[in-house]
This record gives sequence, structure tokens and C-alpha cells, in this order.
Amino acid sequence: MLNICVVTGKKTTIGSKVSHSNVKTKRAVYPNVSKRRLKNPATGRTITVCISARGMRTLKKWDREGKAYDLAKLAA
Repeated sequence: MLNICVVTGKKTTIGSKVSHSNVKTKRAVYPNVSKRRLKNPATGRTITVCISARGMRTLKKWDREGKAYDLAKLAA
């Protein structure tokens, strides 16, 4: 499973682990992504998507504002 959020596009990035002697080694920094079953407001069907915590907040905001979106198109 790829760690990519369907709403925000967050994905794994590469950073550096820095030791006390300032030696740098590569490390992966993972986003807070989880697999969720959400109801698609465009079709009314349940769809399984990988979404970050920030993406969940964004969808909640879109619902509150009445913005129309299609989870299937975001996931594709």
C-alpha cells in the first residue's frame, strides 16, 4: 500500500537522521495516512481510500461548506 493521501497528496518524503557527531544518514518520513471506508457524496456508495488526518479535516470542512466533491475522482 502506498502512503499517499487522496485529498492532500501527502506522501513519504526523505529526510536525514543526524547523529551527535553530525553524521547524516537517509531516513523516511511517513505521513499520518490510514485506510478508511467513506461514503462518496456524489454517488452515495461506500469507497475505501487512503487518507491523512489533515485530509479528513478537509473533507469535514467541505461537507460543512456544502462543496461538491467526488471521492472516486480524487482517488483516481
